[in-house]
Amino acid sequence: MSQFSMPVQVRWSDLDPNFHLRHSVYYDWAAMCRMNYLTIHGLTPAVMQQHRFGPIIFREECVFYKEIKYGDAVTINMNLLKGKKDYSRWTIQHEIKKQEDILCAKVSIDGAWLNIVERKLFIPPAEVVTVFSQMPLSEGFEWTE
Repeated sequence: MSQFSMPVQVRWSDLDPNFHLRHSVYYDWAAMCRMNYLTIHGLTPAVMQQHRFGPIIFREECVFYKEIKYGDAVTINMNLLKGKKDYSRWTIQHEIKKQEDILCAKVSIDGAWLNIVERKLFIPPAEVVTVFSQMPLSEGFEWTE
């Protein structure tokens, strides 16, 4: 897949006292984008529950470049930045843009898969490999050990 992006709407409740986007909304949008991608590709919460696993995040970081205000046309995308070949660990990066090409923020997360019964990290089932192997790759994508 060459690109996965989706529009997001700036709501009045998303604003801070300075009338620009609250910092926590960037993280919410990133999570929504990831779950939207996974769900569209068949890795739904129901599938994760059935196989008794879920994603776990070790690090989440946002770097802010330009402010977003009420009424801005905003999109968010996602790319796989790093990953183990079995997709047991991965780094995903999101770019949040306004007016199609103005980079406003980058959200990066480091994650893995957790067996929710044993509460331990594990190698995910084939469904994860299928979905992650279709994920758009960042320009500097790298495999990790």
